[in-house]
Amino acid sequence: MQRIQLHADLRLNANWQIFAQFEDVRAPGKAVITPVDENQFDLRLAFVAYTNAVAGGVLKFRVGRQEMAFDLQRFVSVRDGPNVRQAYDAAWLDWEKGPWRLITFWSQPVQYRHEHPFDDFSDTHFQYGGVRVERQNVGPGDLSAYYSRFHLDKVSYLGASGDERRDIFDVRYAGTREDFDWDLETMGQTGHVGNKSIRAWAAGTRAGYTMAGVGWTPRVGLQVDAASGDRHLGNDTLGTFNPLFPNGYYFTLAGYTGYVNLIHLKPGLTARPTSKLSLMTAVGLQWRETTADAVYVQPNIPVRGTAGKPGRWTGAYVHVRAEWAITPNLAGALEAVNYQIGTALRRAGGHDANYLGAELKYGW
Repeated sequence: MQRIQLHADLRLNANWQIFAQFEDVRAPGKAVITPVDENQFDLRLAFVAYTNAVAGGVLKFRVGRQEMAFDLQRFVSVRDGPNVRQAYDAAWLDWEKGPWRLITFWSQPVQYRHEHPFDDFSDTHFQYGGVRVERQNVGPGDLSAYYSRFHLDKVSYLGASGDERRDIFDVRYAGTREDFDWDLETMGQTGHVGNKSIRAWAAGTRAGYTMAGVGWTPRVGLQVDAASGDRHLGNDTLGTFNPLFPNGYYFTLAGYTGYVNLIHLKPGLTARPTSKLSLMTAVGLQWRETTADAVYVQPNIPVRGTAGKPGRWTGAYVHVRAEWAITPNLAGALEAVNYQIGTALRRAGGHDANYLGAELKYGW
């Protein structure tokens, strides 16, 4: 896979910015091409931004095709894991003063086609927007919360179908104290799909301890994630969590795991032999939150033949990654994943899998 992006950034003065970026993204060695694999020469980003001092703070307004991401990008991201990143045709407004930041936005997420140049689009059938508040220095960490609204017409879940109108409530607290670091986030979802009510939830935690006085500065970490599934496919409530716009590399670049109907436990160790080289190894353990719902792969695709079948155990994987800042302009990475599937996936015709990826990025 390859991704080439070229941009132009015009700063008219201290207040106004005009930005445009084009891209050509290909996957010549891939047998099955999807919209996240290829995007022939197309408009990537194009926006106008205005910045000025207002009421003792800084006001920023941006309109046009743009990127946006929150926190660790568990649920709202630029989707840098797959080959084609996610953009949004949006209006974005934020105001920052001291430790406070207030954000409001509304968007039509870009939907990608890969058959012809300049064929990407957005429309009113798919919309997303909300309001967010951030506060720095709340104790030893930073606190944020947001409400957002997800609109998507003519969707189909295993337990519901119709127009999706989802209300989303999210709270996150992240920080460091001495050698400890943490990132805690929880999300609740209500609304409806067709004539069925939504009651879904998710939570994610990453925490670690860095041994600063030890050679290679090792960090011992633990990641715990969970997301609801639909416990009763035939009733009037849909419990399947919608991961929204997840980051493809939050779990691994292999893309085996979706943030739906999930319990995930991942201890890991990271070391830095030099200031430019980082080495990470981890083991992931996965279960379903409920066997009534399916096993899901990225982003929220159910594996056929798993819903309603016994066996909560989904599988285990070993994850290894090395990152090297070769020069200020050139960066490389190598990642390997070995996934051993559980009984439910094996009964459905699945098999163990291996992933090896090499990345090279050059920017100027």
